[in-house]
Amino acid sequence: MVYGYVGGGLWFIYILLLRLTLRIRVTGAENVPNGSNFILCQWHESGPLSVETWVPRLPAYLRQRPHAWIVHSDWYTKPVWVLLSLVGVQKLVPSSTGNGRRGAAEEIVSYLKKGYSTFVTPDGPKGPPRTLKKGVLHMAVQSGVPILPMRISANRCFRTDSWDRKMQPLPFSTIHVALGAPITVTASTFDESIEALTHALG
Repeated sequence: MVYGYVGGGLWFIYILLLRLTLRIRVTGAENVPNGSNFILCQWHESGPLSVETWVPRLPAYLRQRPHAWIVHSDWYTKPVWVLLSLVGVQKLVPSSTGNGRRGAAEEIVSYLKKGYSTFVTPDGPKGPPRTLKKGVLHMAVQSGVPILPMRISANRCFRTDSWDRKMQPLPFSTIHVALGAPITVTASTFDESIEALTHALG
């Protein structure tokens, strides 16, 4: 508990301070489904940048509905739980690899049916990078909720030595956030939706 709250709190403060130096440019905000929920989707490599974009809270066009997200259940991810709660995610669903992750996805689908939105990195949690896994598409089919693709880039950043070479913005950089057109997935359009989503994510 101490590790989670201290680590998550310090991370949040760091992001707040960094956010003061960043310029955020958003295009495609009009693509967010008006008044309805969605599955926000982006590659794993830009995960931290999305959080920095939303500090101190989810912007109005993304929080029309409450959010429920899957978070890994290992002990070392507790600061992530605290950070996401501070950012404004209302429901955090624990998961692990294997059956635990499948069960978490089913729980998220139940939240989607209740009107919640969610966030998915379709090449996570361990890659390969930029290789679309079908879980997000199954969630869209089962819930009837559209996928909202998002691309994020920074003009000044460095990359970590992790499997996804995660982007970390430098102070005084400009963050570009591009929200694509929603993708509605059905059983009959499943295969073509794979190509459409991969292309939209860039």
